[in-house]
Amino acid sequence: MQQYYSHKEEFTKEPESYWVASTDNTNYPALENDITVDVAIVGGGMVGITSGYLLTKEGLKIAIVDADNIVNGTTAHTTAKITSQHDLIYNKMIKEIGKEKAKQYAQSNEDAIKLISKIIKEKNIDCDFKLQDAYVYTQDDNYIKDIKNEVTAAQELGIDAFFIDKLPLPFPIKGAVGFRKQAQFHPRKYLLSLAEHITENSGYIFENTKAVDIEELDNNDKYSVIMGNGKSITASKVIVASHYPFSNIKGMYFSRIYQERSYIVAVKSKSKFPDGMYISAETPTRSLRSQPYGDSELILIGGESHKVGHGNDINKSYKNLINFANENFDIDEILYRWSAQDCMTMDNIPYIGSINSKHPNIYIATGFKKWGMTSCTVSSMILKDLIIKGESPYSEVYDPSRFIYTESVWKYIKNNLHNAYMFISGKLFLGSFNDTVKKGEGKVIEVDGQKVGAYRSEEGKLYLVNTTCTHLGCEIKWNNAERTWDCPCHGSRFSPTGDVIDGPAFEPLEKIEIK
Repeated sequence: MQQYYSHKEEFTKEPESYWVASTDNTNYPALENDITVDVAIVGGGMVGITSGYLLTKEGLKIAIVDADNIVNGTTAHTTAKITSQHDLIYNKMIKEIGKEKAKQYAQSNEDAIKLISKIIKEKNIDCDFKLQDAYVYTQDDNYIKDIKNEVTAAQELGIDAFFIDKLPLPFPIKGAVGFRKQAQFHPRKYLLSLAEHITENSGYIFENTKAVDIEELDNNDKYSVIMGNGKSITASKVIVASHYPFSNIKGMYFSRIYQERSYIVAVKSKSKFPDGMYISAETPTRSLRSQPYGDSELILIGGESHKVGHGNDINKSYKNLINFANENFDIDEILYRWSAQDCMTMDNIPYIGSINSKHPNIYIATGFKKWGMTSCTVSSMILKDLIIKGESPYSEVYDPSRFIYTESVWKYIKNNLHNAYMFISGKLFLGSFNDTVKKGEGKVIEVDGQKVGAYRSEEGKLYLVNTTCTHLGCEIKWNNAERTWDCPCHGSRFSPTGDVIDGPAFEPLEKIEIK
């Protein structure tokens, strides 16, 4: 099989997720007629599919729409760890929001692991599911106290946690916190099976159907989800599971969420990877786990996270992971590389529940940091309970309208001040004119005194776009690893020719023609 990285330190193939490459493409129809259901779900990732599955089992009529193909976005670009261990969080969480809410968070994530395991067993899903212990390790003496405090906090919250000072990794550690009975799996194999259950039980799934608006009907008793082609779904409940919230719904989520990108390489090693899932406490983050691969295995190495649109040579992130792999493992081949985009909240706790007080029957689930497998499942559990019962034992800690701890607020103000700087600095800077854009390259050039985003395809065609993000007007930057235009303010991403890939932007970049 062709490798992704040559001996000359040049990538030979475009990024590709193993989860996508190892499963068949889906082929659900687009929405071509107006329909009415009990619950409309916008987004066909893990939240959308799992929520649809659980609600269908409750006898509700549901419809899922996705602008692309289902289970093809962030869900398909994860490390796919199923764990309640989300870095070192529980000791800090107890101090900031109290033990009761911290326990809601811990228990909900532990219950999510159990639910995934139960569904897999009940439906006999072949998705490489395996129970594993999960570890946050450190190679720095300065983190030992934090590690030990995390063990104590997790134990107080009911998690089966322990301290260990040695791990079967190819490098020494100072200490680690371990969580027992966590898990890993193949997310697409799992979710595509749930999708089949939905359609086999009178549910709808529509692909290549972009939702663009939600209109109130009958004094909020019903809503109409409007698609880009003018068709609509009428429902009494709506779940916004589109990774980033609809920008047309009030709630100022663009000011309460920022987005980060992180990177993964999948390698084959001549030596076997030990049982367990691992992540470093210190930065740069290194996340490690194995994955069955035919008669052998892949080692998934992740990390190198940064805010979207920040950094000049994004390919360096992949190269740093590959260097780490070569330093610590006997690498045979580098087969896959991919990246993920994650929404981060002010206090690192997801927003799950009613999108705002004026629209109690529109629900949202977002801000999973980098722990979407359990957080998406928690979201589905909570939203199912809110829709069926009107309450959930875990809803308080995730309430989108919750009070945010003061230290987190100041952190976020600093983040938004930086966004303002990126807005201003991007507008004032003008690069020199340069029409020597190489094939496969993108860069910001100046044409007739105006900044222009230029991309030349492999066929030699030059595409020009306005460099102003269509969300709130920040200046986009070229991402040389994924060949995208990225917004450093709120995380919108666009294709080389200007089409929207990730929100909050709704509209494509303006196309420019030079006469």
